[in-house]
Amino acid sequence: MERSTIRLTMAQALVRWLTVQFTEIDGQRVPLFGGVFGIFGHGNVTCLSEALEGVQDRLPTWRGQNEQSMALAAIGFAKAKRRRQIMVATSSIGPGALNMVTAAGTAHANRLPVLLIAGDTFTNRLPDPVLQQLEHFNNPTLTANDAFKAVTRYWDRITHPAQIISSLPQAVSAMLDPADCGPAFIGLPQDTQEIAFDYPVEFFEDRLWRIPRPRADRQAVIEAAALLRTAQKPLIVSGGGVRYSGAEDALARFAAARGIPVVETIAGKGGLTHYHPVHAGPIGIVGSTSANSLAAEADVILAIGTRLQDFTTGSWTAFARDARFIAINAARHDAVKHRALAVQGDALETIGDLDQALGSWVAPAAHLPRAKALFAEWDALLDSHQAPTNAPIPTYAQVVQVVNAAAGETDTLISAAGGIPGEVAKGWRVKAPNTFDLEFGFSCMGYEIAAGWGCAMAQDGPGAAGGTPIVMLGDGTYMMMNSDIYSAVLSGHKMIVIVCDNGGYAVISRLQQFKGVPGFNNLLKDCRIQTPENPLHVDFAAHAAAMGAATRQCHSLADLAAALQWAKGNDRTTVLSIVTDAYAWVPGDADWDVGVPEVSERDSVRQARAQQDAIRAKQRIGI
Repeated sequence: MERSTIRLTMAQALVRWLTVQFTEIDGQRVPLFGGVFGIFGHGNVTCLSEALEGVQDRLPTWRGQNEQSMALAAIGFAKAKRRRQIMVATSSIGPGALNMVTAAGTAHANRLPVLLIAGDTFTNRLPDPVLQQLEHFNNPTLTANDAFKAVTRYWDRITHPAQIISSLPQAVSAMLDPADCGPAFIGLPQDTQEIAFDYPVEFFEDRLWRIPRPRADRQAVIEAAALLRTAQKPLIVSGGGVRYSGAEDALARFAAARGIPVVETIAGKGGLTHYHPVHAGPIGIVGSTSANSLAAEADVILAIGTRLQDFTTGSWTAFARDARFIAINAARHDAVKHRALAVQGDALETIGDLDQALGSWVAPAAHLPRAKALFAEWDALLDSHQAPTNAPIPTYAQVVQVVNAAAGETDTLISAAGGIPGEVAKGWRVKAPNTFDLEFGFSCMGYEIAAGWGCAMAQDGPGAAGGTPIVMLGDGTYMMMNSDIYSAVLSGHKMIVIVCDNGGYAVISRLQQFKGVPGFNNLLKDCRIQTPENPLHVDFAAHAAAMGAATRQCHSLADLAAALQWAKGNDRTTVLSIVTDAYAWVPGDADWDVGVPEVSERDSVRQARAQQDAIRAKQRIGI
């Protein structure tokens, strides 16, 4: 029997295949790929764009302003969809492709799926060297796209049109694997894109993908239950994996029934609401006194869906040296860290299995009430720092409180780098689950506005929070990447952006000076500029207005509160700017291990080095 085929170029076949991939969200069948962010150049405009133009009714293409930011928008979309839908980002060769490497690193560090497709040089090498080609004299197979190998979970270069038949399903499988989730990269040489090939029609049949839920080894669950039953002061550390598994409700029921307080990592924040009965605050360097106190005295820590990054563990000083860890994680690499009892499996399934294995055990009766008392003290401390004063310049904490109060229950707070992450991690009171996106796995400056655009796109369809993205960022990050304000205005996706202007890179200046170095090259006044006594002030509202946003410059907290109500009633992206204090911060009490000079002529640096040595003396030794 003769096989039925359809003759298409490789680019046409790739795009057609993308349109017939589906997934399920909340019981509804939806396209696996929500759309494409694209900037076209000579490496993808003649073939790939021709294919995308023909399917724009099924796979919409959105024009980006910067290759990095459009890939970051794809990450923001995936995060808002809790890894259940994927966006594509495509660029030309050379600098366009390399601009996406930072975004790939962001997705890789945060375990988030995005499909990156970049043009490439010619496989036949006849016109070499072509425009934007990098030549390696000892290895002609290397191109700029090899840079993605370090920051992707799946990498391929298509040198024959038949290769996509096996490669594309492997890319999707990697992106949807909860243990190996991350970005996938496909390089498309220009001459391979144009080649026609007789593809089997079966390749283009609809395919429904489901995210697997691997069950944990039964013996590992039994051992975890036995260890947990020995605990007098157990603690649950809830990470991003809880949210991506959809295990928030199961975790809350488990913790309440067993009397165990829950603290959240940066990625896990928002799995529970702020005032949930088992919630005891964010943990770690940008965490709460309540969570860190509980961590210091915990004898058994149940870490669920977290990679235990240094901001969670206080560079491994936050926990007692003799504390025992049980790590529930879909990824083996994360489950075995720091001598943990590894329980490799899906969070939702494993919580249920562990609950069953525990029988009638509950933690000592006084444990959870004490945790809630500590949390109430932390909440009161937040109130004291967030309360308005007569100071002429508001603090980050005060601005966070005003924005938090104005936010609707389903509005999503988005932040990433600088001083704001610490302030929102500590001070943002989550009103509804999964309405908090703080990208701090890679701390990528420039994520915020781009992610706001992607998040706004994700509000359509099942599984969406349904509110408006609220982006908070500093002036330094705004200057680094702001062009997706224009993207959001063009596409009609609304977000509210609050720019906190504190005169430069204030939080890194704080770290610099805390470790004994005088303020240098961070705050604008400490930079090599023409008039350090009066640095040029950027009118952020005017700048955003030039890109089509509705804008206001706010001069007080009352101004900001009024402007937020106005912004919520607008039909387009709105940018609000307010000057904030560069020196006032909500206190934190966890340690952080950073490099400090071992020798220095400065007494302040020598003192900082002694303090750093004391921190390292407290570190828990991992294997």
